[in-house]
Amino acid sequence: MSSKDQREQFKLYKEDVEKRGKQFYPYAIFHDTVMSFVVVSVIAALAAVWYFTAEETPGEAGVLGPRYAVPADPATTSFVPRPDWYFYFLFYLLRIFKWPESVILGTIGIPTVLMMLLFALPFLDRRRERRIARRPVAVVVALMVVASMGILTYKGATAIEPLAGAGAEYFADWKEKAALPEEAEAGAVLFANVGCINCHNYLGDGAEGPGPDLTEVGTQGKGEDYWVEWVRNPQSIKPGSPMPAFPTLTDQQLRDIAIFLEASKGEGGGE
Repeated sequence: MSSKDQREQFKLYKEDVEKRGKQFYPYAIFHDTVMSFVVVSVIAALAAVWYFTAEETPGEAGVLGPRYAVPADPATTSFVPRPDWYFYFLFYLLRIFKWPESVILGTIGIPTVLMMLLFALPFLDRRRERRIARRPVAVVVALMVVASMGILTYKGATAIEPLAGAGAEYFADWKEKAALPEEAEAGAVLFANVGCINCHNYLGDGAEGPGPDLTEVGTQGKGEDYWVEWVRNPQSIKPGSPMPAFPTLTDQQLRDIAIFLEASKGEGGGE
């Protein structure tokens, strides 16, 4: 656009403002200032309500929650970390793109591409038409984005994480369902507590991947010695395996896990 065209457009803008609208300064700025003051006042009021209604005793909640939470315990093994609600969609994407090779695609690639398209949209679509009824493609895309974000956020909020450090509780349930022998208890507790259920599923407990379901792994008949070496260092048996090694486990711990895996025949003990 030439400088002459720009001057003509500016002249038309001034004439339109005088006839139908108000100038940005001071009218729009005044409205923004008032609205900003209202927002800050609401935040300050909520902070005051939270502070003066909550008790100083840890865990005693007021109208908007406790003033102080229970002190963090760095030695806990039962805490399951979860992101803030606005990261739930990304949290669930990690469950979809659960393989190590695709984590970058799910957490960085897809959100970055979508964000770049969002920023580029005003520069790509410069039509003057803004009526929703005449923009079916834009409306469908917007609805799909809102729906996908909503579904991913809901799924991330309701996803059940395996509880670390609760191996005894898991074994009590697995023993009943899979008819596990008593000698499998030590291995089952270790299996849960060292983090195996973060990658594997067992009788519906644990993660859906990237590791396989191990409910019926004992039916393969590979023997305890095989499982000892596999858990100790999977690379020695299958080079390139994504499963990490567990070199810190003792020989007895490896043997316990092997006994548990070999005894895993499925629900009802494989009957």
